Amino acid sequence: MAHEKLRPNYFFDEEKIAQLKQLAPECFEDGKINFETLKQNLGDFSQNEEDPELEHFGLFWPGKRDALKAAAFPPEGTLEPVFGDGLKADGTLDTDGTNNSKNIFIEGENLEVLKLLQKSYANKIKMIYIDPPYNTGNDFVYDDDFTEPLQEYLRRTGQVDEEGKALTTNKKSDGRFHSKWLSMMYPRLRLARNLLKEEGVIFISIGQNEVANLILICNELFGEENKIGIISRLMKSGGNSGKFFSPNIEYILVYAKNAEAAEPFRDEMDEALIKKVYTQVQKDGPKQGEKYRLMGLYQASLTMERSRNARYFIECPDGSKAIPPENKRWRVVESSYFDMLKDGIIEFIKTGTSPLIDEKGHKSEWNVYTKIWLNDRVEEGRIPVDFINKFENRTSSKELQDLNIPFEFAKPSELISYLIKIVGTTENDIILDFFAGSSSTAHAVLTSNANENINRKFITVQLPEIIEERSPAYQQGFRNIAEISKQRIKNVLEKVSPNNVNLVFDNGFKSIKLSLSNYKPWKNYQGTSIADLETKLALFNESPLRDDYTKDGLLTEILLLEGFTLCSTIGKLNEIKTNGIKKITSEYCEHSLLVCLDDKIEKETIATIQLGDDDVFICLDSAISTEDKLRLSDKGLIRTI
Repeated sequence: MAHEKLRPNYFFDEEKIAQLKQLAPECFEDGKINFETLKQNLGDFSQNEEDPELEHFGLFWPGKRDALKAAAFPPEGTLEPVFGDGLKADGTLDTDGTNNSKNIFIEGENLEVLKLLQKSYANKIKMIYIDPPYNTGNDFVYDDDFTEPLQEYLRRTGQVDEEGKALTTNKKSDGRFHSKWLSMMYPRLRLARNLLKEEGVIFISIGQNEVANLILICNELFGEENKIGIISRLMKSGGNSGKFFSPNIEYILVYAKNAEAAEPFRDEMDEALIKKVYTQVQKDGPKQGEKYRLMGLYQASLTMERSRNARYFIECPDGSKAIPPENKRWRVVESSYFDMLKDGIIEFIKTGTSPLIDEKGHKSEWNVYTKIWLNDRVEEGRIPVDFINKFENRTSSKELQDLNIPFEFAKPSELISYLIKIVGTTENDIILDFFAGSSSTAHAVLTSNANENINRKFITVQLPEIIEERSPAYQQGFRNIAEISKQRIKNVLEKVSPNNVNLVFDNGFKSIKLSLSNYKPWKNYQGTSIADLETKLALFNESPLRDDYTKDGLLTEILLLEGFTLCSTIGKLNEIKTNGIKKITSEYCEHSLLVCLDDKIEKETIATIQLGDDDVFICLDSAISTEDKLRLSDKGLIRTI
């Protein structure tokens, strides 16, 4: 029998390992013994003494280096439109490629999609909301492998045929339970940050199992200084599951790209609070009839340490004077007080329980208040609290039932609408969700737009995860989750309409899918003979495009490569009759793209086409002669494929 190195479990049976885990749980990572930590627990710190740089704060797991590579590995696919699947902005079916909606649904694996969006959407997203797998022991995680060709990758992930396996169950019995989940999340969050505006914010729903780890990787990727907060959310009331507590709470992590640039969050005033607190009504003056509440100009918590020039005497209606107790102060300095007095928002109330003292050192008979006007507070809004108890999961079940959408465990659209509101998103802001599920985020954007009479834009991404045949969704005709997601958007669009009938409401969405690039893949030909390499190069010299490329797909790929967004306006250059030329414009780009994918560029086209100072004309290299390239280059920038 060949010699075999003894494994650790030859020395430890399961009972002994369990005992060790009881004594030193910190020595176990992902279900395995970390022998370096165990050595340190036994007093052996030799490795750190040899290399003190190895000891530093942070989150580390097996596979983190590969996760870093996954984010940096270039995309191999592209995005292409699916005509007849989306709806135009007027709600009609998109069949001819003239879809003018600014909303985007993308069917495909989200890491590859995020890579493809990097150039076009860098620094353009106002808000991201995601509801990733919670890693409860039965969840699925994306099984990323970036060493294989995209064709095999697409097949394996179910995007080419139904034999692929897009997701793998991440069971707690797996030795890499936490590591697999972290390796899945890390590259996606790394790429997502690049897409946020400087003032952009990301919300991440998460359960208890991974909240601690998620905080650490978000601190690393976004910076701990950009952690805005952690929201506790009531997902259900009551229940009798679990061994020690029945879980009712989950979390939403909130990070900004730059917390200093992010706008302060504001929530609407609560109607119950208004009725309870704003009970006073102004009887005269320019604000007659307005509601207000009183707030003491003196607050017991205010000390002289913060502002020494905010302690002064105030003259009361009977001529006496009042001042806060020793080492205490008013809320404002004296000059601000006189401004408030002039504006009529100071009110004196005679009371036997005043905390103030008079000029003789006795208890004052007066207390001083300021008026807080309801109208001002409604306009400003209130600072939201970090506990949400208004949108339990059962409301999601009801709305999905009303929409005839068979799906479980979706987040309530009202929850996401609430987040959209407190962030302060407005006209033309883009909201991204790359774990779309049943499209709760798209639903929230559309209903928020209709209620507030504005047009925000959504981008949602969903993997075409195969549905089990025995599921209710399969019985209704759905074959993958992406189909459910798109159908929900359509059903919502049938129901919503803006409060303002004069609003030009975007009542549609573009359907786009991840597919193979229209360009021939360049593989690593290391070790290939010179003759074979010359043959390969000759194929690229003939044309860099695949033999089965599509013009519509290539046009979209060109948009992305040139930094134009998927909601760019694509029109036909009608003044050119000799060739079909598409003109692409975007609110984010000062120049236009003129793209012609005809097999031949006619002489008349060369003579009549007009290019702006920064416009770019793109055509097939085989479609234009060298002489005509020179003529066109005199008019502007030309690129060939």
